[in-house]
Amino acid sequence: MVVRTRDLRLFRASRGGRGWRAHGDRWETERVTSHPTATSIDDPLFDEIVGWVAEAERITVLTGAGISTGSGVPDFRGPNGLWTLNPGAERASHVRHYLEDEEARRAGWRAALDRRMGRITPNVGHLALVELERRGKLLGLATQNVDGLHIAAGNSPELVHELHGTWRFSRCFGCGDRRPVEETVDRVAAGDHDPRCLLCGGVMKRDVVLFGEPLDEGTIGAAMVASEACDVFLAIGTSLGVTPAANTITRARAAGARTVIINGQPTERDQYASASLRGDISELLPELVFRAT
Repeated sequence: MVVRTRDLRLFRASRGGRGWRAHGDRWETERVTSHPTATSIDDPLFDEIVGWVAEAERITVLTGAGISTGSGVPDFRGPNGLWTLNPGAERASHVRHYLEDEEARRAGWRAALDRRMGRITPNVGHLALVELERRGKLLGLATQNVDGLHIAAGNSPELVHELHGTWRFSRCFGCGDRRPVEETVDRVAAGDHDPRCLLCGGVMKRDVVLFGEPLDEGTIGAAMVASEACDVFLAIGTSLGVTPAANTITRARAAGARTVIINGQPTERDQYASASLRGDISELLPELVFRAT
């Protein structure tokens, strides 16, 4: 299935024509009263979920920070999370502060340069989702992550909906010029610590959604359409605490899909899960896909 412009118009109509703003606009659908949880690949429930994935023809996936921690990408609010260890980094994630504070921008570009030196790579969890696509089962992959690892692993860009933007590009606040982030990071490495747009001189940032910025309506709409059209929905490595991303599971459940949460801890929307797998994503997800395909 390809999400077309007409589908997005219908989606907008169902939302009253409203757009989305980062981390806002919460809404609910009918809740599931209880759900079973497996904590091991040896649990009989795990085999039942394998059967759901094996039978599925249209699987939609939502991923969060938990799928990328195995690649060395820190989460944000965990015990060793980026914002837990460095509260100033969270402040710099607000658009007003980023625009007003040159040092916040310099710190952001230093982090981008350091990350390039580290060269993060996809892990077995990302590769498992590539296998789902290779088998023709993947309808859509919505991600809250900005690390670009799904595309780096081999998932088709047209199936990946990067809800909060991506580190793979930089963008100008002024004219909107967008180009591969490596071009901008090269300038930082050469000594330009607060690079400006080469076209208009505007402030540059990595092409991620900062707090206070609007989300891309087309990207959100495509994720919601895919969630409503699937027969199995997998929420992987996300606390399901940030909207509108977390609304994908409620949309999928309301449309009749089997919904599975794969995470190390309980989430804020466990009540919408048909079943949960609780544990190490790098163990659970590859085994689930291997057995099902």
